[in-house]
Amino acid sequence: MTESTRTGTGGSGTGSVLRRTLGEQRIALVAWRLLVLQNAHPAVAAGVSQLSTYRSHPWRRIEHTMDSGRRLFSADREALHLEVQRLARSHRRIAGVDDRGRPYTALDPAVRVWVLVTLYEAMTALHALAGRPLRPAQLDRLYREFRTVCAAFELPDELFPPTAADVPGYISATIRDTLEFTEAAQDMLYTVLTRAPAPRRLGRLRPVWPLLRRLVARFLTTLTLADLPPEFRAKFGLPRSRGAAVLSWVVHRGARAVALQLPDRLRYRTLSDGGRARPQQARAPRPARTLHRDNRPVRMAAFYRQVMDQTGDGRLTSADFQAMAHNICWPLELDQTGESAVYAAFDTWWHHLLATMDADGNGEISCEEFVTAMLAGIDRDPDYLDQGLHVAVRAMFRAADLDHSGLLDAEEYRTLFGGSRVHPAELTHGFRQLDTDGDGQITEEEFVRGFTEFFTARTESTAGTQLLGRP
Repeated sequence: MTESTRTGTGGSGTGSVLRRTLGEQRIALVAWRLLVLQNAHPAVAAGVSQLSTYRSHPWRRIEHTMDSGRRLFSADREALHLEVQRLARSHRRIAGVDDRGRPYTALDPAVRVWVLVTLYEAMTALHALAGRPLRPAQLDRLYREFRTVCAAFELPDELFPPTAADVPGYISATIRDTLEFTEAAQDMLYTVLTRAPAPRRLGRLRPVWPLLRRLVARFLTTLTLADLPPEFRAKFGLPRSRGAAVLSWVVHRGARAVALQLPDRLRYRTLSDGGRARPQQARAPRPARTLHRDNRPVRMAAFYRQVMDQTGDGRLTSADFQAMAHNICWPLELDQTGESAVYAAFDTWWHHLLATMDADGNGEISCEEFVTAMLAGIDRDPDYLDQGLHVAVRAMFRAADLDHSGLLDAEEYRTLFGGSRVHPAELTHGFRQLDTDGDGQITEEEFVRGFTEFFTARTESTAGTQLLGRP
């Protein structure tokens, strides 16, 4: 079977060329290149810099981008419609003024077209960099499939390149006339990976991540510099060394050669029908260790860093709470009323913390302020958590209770906390910890109790203390 037939580009192939290309595992090789191009648009960069969590959660940013692409381009019409609505709701909240006084909004049609077209361009680049650029007829087919999906966004046709042959000119003109070497683009290219946390799935290699991180960061920076469009590198004076060119040649051609030998379940993240290519197998959870000292300060500091400080700048502001609300709403099929309830609850939590923790009055909360005030509040007032944290937690529960039964089953729990970043065994373990009566369902009070125990239990033997994983 030839590659043309397998990818559906030969006319009567086994599936959509768009779905096949976007579903390949090796699409990850151009993901960082895609993010740099997108973040070089000043409107995208402004929203990302002010509201995004890419600095502290780069892997989640990539997964969100890839998962959204899968929903848009590898699913049925209903799923496509739901994803377009989800993106519109989340982007409606991204607006403001950048550091040069220019207004921006994520709903700007021209900006949305740029983000979409760069995804198409990344797919064509994947083939070209691997030494097998798509032929004109294949590009036409890919672009027709791409535009069919884009029609669901109801964006003006005149903003898109008319044909596949016009895409390179559109990319060059946008680079020349619009793109800037923004702080967000520079961060993506040079610094984000140098401080990125260990990926959740690194497993036994997590202890050596500080060393691996340096290697991964250098590899991706070098590869991305080699792979960016020549016009982009020329405009911003970015070097492409001989070594980088050789690395790109070896990596992309090598990945293609390996991919051609793999069965579909290993070659693709998603198959042509939109399904997952390689389901995960759960492993048996390890028993929890019992410790006999007050671990609350350590747990609270970990919660601050891993969950609350979404922007990764070492302080809490309203942007972090908007980001937490966004990440709760992202996997759920909520309407505007449902999303607004989640955002309002997290805003209530933020203002409660600000009123009780901002000791120096600067409108921000440091980790030290958070831990100190949280311990004092819990020890002083049994109802302290009711006024903030519990408001947000109850909103999370009600949003995840998609069938409005008043209970969370395992599937609803996985939808809320799961996704491709979390191992199924961790989800199963977390669900069992909160399901204290073992009936296979979590009540709202069980859910709230788990979060309460995380902050109040002095040892790690209590179920709720394992919200961030096994100790």
